[in-house]
Amino acid sequence: MHSSRVSSFQDAVGGAMAIVQSSPATWQSSLLSNFLIFLLGSPLLVTGLSFSGIVAAFLLGTLTWRAFGSSGFLLVATYFIIGTAATKVKMAQKTEQGIAEKKRGRRGPGSVIGSSAAGCICAFLTIFEVGGAAYLQLWRLGFVASFCTKLSDTVSSEIGKAYGKITYLVTSFKVVPRGTEGAVSVEGTLAGILASVLLAFVSFLLGEVFPNF
Repeated sequence: MHSSRVSSFQDAVGGAMAIVQSSPATWQSSLLSNFLIFLLGSPLLVTGLSFSGIVAAFLLGTLTWRAFGSSGFLLVATYFIIGTAATKVKMAQKTEQGIAEKKRGRRGPGSVIGSSAAGCICAFLTIFEVGGAAYLQLWRLGFVASFCTKLSDTVSSEIGKAYGKITYLVTSFKVVPRGTEGAVSVEGTLAGILASVLLAFVSFLLGEVFPNF
């Protein structure tokens, strides 16, 4: 009886691993892989997302894995880690000044959806092979570019609020207090550029983009 249960458990684990390792990714493998990763990464997720934000991120992760496999998922995970880290920089100071993200930087579904909308469109275009094989790399590039752009925006804003010495309105170049909507700083802008370059480099290492040298 005991050996039968052990055998059944081993069969179940083996079946699950076979699904996770499916190539190309399927909806089933994407759901299972995403669930396992979210389960293991829950301590980190709760520091940067609300419960509803985690649900939205789970849907994003599943879609990303289905469209671009583990490499696309890792790219989004890298985006989340860097963005969350930037949000937490000098959180006490930002909170005291009233310019910190709400809920101590734990973002909700609106933020998740807003950040990933363009990437999700590229994912759907990839899944349904819109335009045929000739366009698949274009959709992949759009996916990477969307997250690089959003990370640059997040990091420049958060680092600017933490370290910006002089902040200007982009429309008039008038000097305004840190945290003002539409304001930019040299420190934040440079940090945003570096963050986007870093994420682009990560995407290259993961094989998401293939520059022609």
